[in-house]
Amino acid sequence: MKALLLSEYKHLKLADIPRPVPGPGEVLVKVAACGICGSDVHGYDGTSGRRIPPIVMGHEAAGTVEETGAHVTGFKPGDRVTFDSTVYCGNCEYCRREEVNLCDNRQVVGVSCGDYRRNGAFAEYIAIPQRILYHLPESLSFFEAAMLEAVSVALHAVRLAGLKGGESALVIGAGMIGLLTLQSAKALGASRVIVVDVDETRLSLARKMGADETLPADSTVLQGLNADVAFEAVGANATVNAAIDGVRKGGTVVLIGNISPEVTLPLQKVVTRQLRLQGTAASAGEYPQAMELMAAGKIRVKPLITAVAPLEDGPEWFSRLYAHEPNLMKVVLTPTSEVAQ
Repeated sequence: MKALLLSEYKHLKLADIPRPVPGPGEVLVKVAACGICGSDVHGYDGTSGRRIPPIVMGHEAAGTVEETGAHVTGFKPGDRVTFDSTVYCGNCEYCRREEVNLCDNRQVVGVSCGDYRRNGAFAEYIAIPQRILYHLPESLSFFEAAMLEAVSVALHAVRLAGLKGGESALVIGAGMIGLLTLQSAKALGASRVIVVDVDETRLSLARKMGADETLPADSTVLQGLNADVAFEAVGANATVNAAIDGVRKGGTVVLIGNISPEVTLPLQKVVTRQLRLQGTAASAGEYPQAMELMAAGKIRVKPLITAVAPLEDGPEWFSRLYAHEPNLMKVVLTPTSEVAQ
């Protein structure tokens, strides 16, 4: 089968590799669409340490069931499906508590690190454990479904904030996850959402996606916002500090972004203002809710898809994303010769 292989850092090639065979409890999925995640871009250049070559990346995907392994129930060839990016064991203490993102044996599709290697969906086919597979509603296209993993991450972040309805929220960073967090916060009850970013083009898109107010990142008014909750969707010292400055005493800060491996926290502000910090970088079973909200139009992803491109154009798009063109949001690759629906 064809696959976009990261053969060495900063070098992708279209390669012929063996088609996976689904084992017991696994389903072979014919990929129709797969989004390029920011983590794939950081894996592309080696900075994350979680895409050690050779590896087929890609974890935001959807397609149709091609074949089922032994003991699979509920899925058959031809079914439209999507899947979680987190492969959890289902047996450990965290899985039994339905905290699957914290699984002791957790793996991620399309990731290779020191502990494991699992090829992803920048390919014609991928084998997926049945327990992370979901039926896709007919109302959602494959391209939209390629956004489900990102939507689920945003929903998980908002869920961690514990919104009860009527809260004010601050979103730092108007990239893909930030804009989805904006919509998720609105969908789950936030009455007012303010978005902060360095780029006016992204702030304009945030307004179109429902932001009540937008502010430039160098604004000095953050300290006076007193939001009930702040979502930090960048992952750098300056933005984490901005999120902490923007919440009221006793407020909540949810850290989603993880560009930097380490940040320095203003400990006195956190302690004396009795702030609650939450960290998240993965979804935890929010796929059904994500599909429901997307199908109902409460979370819109089509405006965030910059381009749909054939698999062989992947190296070009990785180069452009690596150059950090601010107007690029989500690029979806498709291995099929026909437009996927």
